[in-house]
Amino acid sequence: MADFDLGEIERRMRGALTSVKQDFAGLRTGRASAGMLDPIQVNAYGANMPINQVASVNVPEPRMISLQVWDKGLVSAVEKAIRESDLGLNPVVEGQVMRLPIPELNEERRQDLAKVAHKYAEQARIAVRNVRRDGMEGLKKMEKDGEMSKDEHHDFATEVQDLTDTVIKEIDEALAAKEAEIMQV
Repeated sequence: MADFDLGEIERRMRGALTSVKQDFAGLRTGRASAGMLDPIQVNAYGANMPINQVASVNVPEPRMISLQVWDKGLVSAVEKAIRESDLGLNPVVEGQVMRLPIPELNEERRQDLAKVAHKYAEQARIAVRNVRRDGMEGLKKMEKDGEMSKDEHHDFATEVQDLTDTVIKEIDEALAAKEAEIMQV
């Protein structure tokens, strides 16, 4: 049997799926999620740090995020970073505790977020197709160089295509779930 690494192709395709799921987690819906704050960087101790490295992030209610800032001196820096982010959140500061009420989304904003989700999903599909193309080119080269027979090439090509179809279906399912979550009033 030829030495073709189907596991590497699957790993790369799954990486695209993982990446799109992380992108979806950052999209704001009407619900609170600790992942919403992941992109925010706080200027702390002379460096930019992720918010979860200077505060505990909790979601006590579906429309509220609560932060417990560990260092009293960083409360204003965290508040500033949240206000300057594109999330549209207004923190309510009570000592070292910060509450972030999540406002309702209007219909227009929901549709914009759905478009962004579709864009993320299409980028992931393109990444998966590029991995498939690389795999198919590798198979053709191995067959041309005499490292595998036509039958082996056909079998591996079928497996690569099946894997591609499976991962793209999972991306579409993740998109449908995120879109339903965004559009839920």
